Amino acid sequence: MRVAHTTSPVRVFRSRRAAMPPTRSRARVRATRPPVIRLATSADVDAIHALIDTHVADGRLLPRHREEIAAHVSRFLVAIQGRRVVGCADLAPLSRHVAEVRSLVVSDAVRSRGIGRQLVDELASRAAASGFETLCAFTHVAGYFIQMGFSIVPHTWLPEKIEADCRSCALFRNCGQYAVMRPLVRARQTCVPLTALHA
Repeated sequence: MRVAHTTSPVRVFRSRRAAMPPTRSRARVRATRPPVIRLATSADVDAIHALIDTHVADGRLLPRHREEIAAHVSRFLVAIQGRRVVGCADLAPLSRHVAEVRSLVVSDAVRSRGIGRQLVDELASRAAASGFETLCAFTHVAGYFIQMGFSIVPHTWLPEKIEADCRSCALFRNCGQYAVMRPLVRARQTCVPLTALHA
């Protein structure tokens, strides 16, 4: 006589947490969002000054007085992540044809994310729209700017910079900086008034 063995179905219980795809925390999602690049306002002056000041010690960034930043804040772009200023750059006119990238700095916490390139590209667009023909910079890291379309040139190619800043600098002829230039494509339609940059 055969005895029939009945087997009850085995239920497999899966944790709902395991079944659901992993999600990142809100804080982490916020941290990975790309920063917003915008014009600086007077409310950003202290943050810009603090960001520049913390990067002066390595000797690759010139100090800027808070009053100077406040006087020319309309020339600055800032990179905002969350509510923090994590990058900045100044578009300083040297003549009617040449503008300079100054005080380009990105917070250590967000380096290598292309923020510096975004700032420089936006400055280039604004400079071209304002009628400038050349964008220049003085830097210890020429390779960084070469990747963005700049070329190393003799300092004498930028007499406007030498007369405006270099001759009065304590490190004149001994600063170790490279002069770099990038030609600008003139915009068909002027979007940024030239007077705003020369303010």
